[in-house]
Amino acid sequence: MGISRAAWVLAFAFQPFLGGALPAPSPPGIPSTSTATSELAGLTVAAQGSQGGYSRDEFPHWITISGDCNTRETVLKRDGTDVVQSSSCGATSGSWFSPYDGETWTAASDLDIDHLVPLSNAWKSGASSWTKADRQAFANDLKNPQLLAVTDNVNSAKGDKGPESWRPPLASYYCTYAKMWVKVKSVYDLTITSEEKAALVEMLDTC
Repeated sequence: MGISRAAWVLAFAFQPFLGGALPAPSPPGIPSTSTATSELAGLTVAAQGSQGGYSRDEFPHWITISGDCNTRETVLKRDGTDVVQSSSCGATSGSWFSPYDGETWTAASDLDIDHLVPLSNAWKSGASSWTKADRQAFANDLKNPQLLAVTDNVNSAKGDKGPESWRPPLASYYCTYAKMWVKVKSVYDLTITSEEKAALVEMLDTC
């Protein structure tokens, strides 16, 4: 049974133990600090483009990855511990540690799959000129650190904000978050704003 909203306070009291018992998810492709610093220096600094024409429908997700499993279900399996899936691939049990806030959950319904670089941010930093197929690949990327299972309300609070406006509640995750953000922006040749770059430099300094 998942941790209910009503039991949040009780669950929180046990988070240090639960968080220590579960490994933090580690999406593929997280660079070293030195590599991230070099990649950040190579990104193009520019003002954000227009939001005009943007829709989440321009980034088709979640797509089928294997059998009946879509991208969300694949990430839940990857990022969880002892995850059991139904015949239709839905996660029926397991445990998930959300690295943004240090919470542990036992119900998949309490988790969102975060697009580390939000789709709207990507649109305004270069993706508006991509083909829809390229945007689909970005929105379902399992080869780079772009997708991560996290607490749903924390993801909602993040929205489409960049690191200049939002950072994970856990300061201890700033380093990893910044390295992942830089990696995704570098792989996809997306631009960054000057404020975004300053925030990333500050976060990488915590590594």
